Amino acid sequence: MDDDNEPRRRRAASLSAFLSEDLSLLGIEELQDRITALEGEIDRVRNFLDSKRGSRSEAEALFKK
Repeated sequence: MDDDNEPRRRRAASLSAFLSEDLSLLGIEELQDRITALEGEIDRVRNFLDSKRGSRSEAEALFKK
């Protein structure tokens, strides 16, 4: 039987590995690139979260009528 949570576990493990990487092995430019990439990802997640909140509010308003 397939485990429906397996993809979620793999993503969590991948994120955990990324967050625990040894930064001392990276050069200055690599660290700056990492910060830029992470800031971009933060913006992307915030935008998606705002979109989900908007959809949720619309659904709640629809069902309250």
